Amino acid sequence: MEINSKAAAESLIPLFRFQRLLNQDQNGRRISLLGSINEEPALITLERAAFPTVPGVITTFLAGISNTTNLGSNDIYRWYMASHEPPKSLSGNGDRSPPDLKLNLIYPCTDAHIKKYSPQRLRMVTETAEIYAQYVQPYMRQKREEGRLNWVFNIIEGRTEQEDVILREHSSGTTGAEGEGFLLLPDLNWDRETMGGLHLLALVERRDVWSLRDLKKRHVVWLKHMREKILKAAVKIYGSKGVEEDMLKLYVHYQPTYFHFHIHVVNVMLEAGATQATGKAFGLENIISQLETMEGEEEAGMADVSLTYVLGEASELWETVFGPLKEARLPTTTFTSP
Repeated sequence: MEINSKAAAESLIPLFRFQRLLNQDQNGRRISLLGSINEEPALITLERAAFPTVPGVITTFLAGISNTTNLGSNDIYRWYMASHEPPKSLSGNGDRSPPDLKLNLIYPCTDAHIKKYSPQRLRMVTETAEIYAQYVQPYMRQKREEGRLNWVFNIIEGRTEQEDVILREHSSGTTGAEGEGFLLLPDLNWDRETMGGLHLLALVERRDVWSLRDLKKRHVVWLKHMREKILKAAVKIYGSKGVEEDMLKLYVHYQPTYFHFHIHVVNVMLEAGATQATGKAFGLENIISQLETMEGEEEAGMADVSLTYVLGEASELWETVFGPLKEARLPTTTFTSP
């Protein structure tokens, strides 16, 4: 057999003898293993293949999802761990496979969800303080009034996901104001096992801070207090698995997915995809520093600055505000200021 032939190359894989794990990526999708082939050292990297896109193949793939275990549910959102294997009727094998799929279900979903998860071109936009006050803040208010925050309030008010809460810090006089409590829990996109992909979410109890735009100089003490408590709680829970304070990154999104202030907490080893990219993620420490050095009194804040960020062309803000402004037209939004 020719040494570089296709058949020769394929014959090597079954000969690999595993010795130890070298590395694992953020969510366990890629691992590097050290071993040997014919008593010579060998290194192999395993990566999950892309999901199928042909409709018929997708249907077959879905039929192979089994051993589904619900991790939690809240309002229209549910998330699971599951295994993928051929249906028993096809394989004849009744053995249970370990979970290798993380599933997130939104049911019933809305047009906004469909747009969010569909491919679309992205644009960089600059939102001035004037654009924010005239168009974006009224947009946020409308979305909040549509009841899209029910799942957040369910958690804050103790109706759902309480078994997942890592820390609940109630308001106290130490941070300078009432209503400044928060709670910390795993993000629904984390499998809750892979430390390299650790992703937590801090939800504030107060309802007057919708996004980073509502942060003011007077919030600095509160933000620092939250940061300290979040880091200590994460290390207390996951320190035995190797997590330390300087291995955690804290950031907020703008535009956020929902308009109730929350902070993302991730392992710094988590591969930075679109949700951590410039134009989406704003580091908490940088926000605190900007507020501290900002001119003005205690009411000066992030509503007074211009922010540049990414928007999809299918988003409502692009279609009604920034798209028209790009073409020197008046925004077509029906959002109104109070």
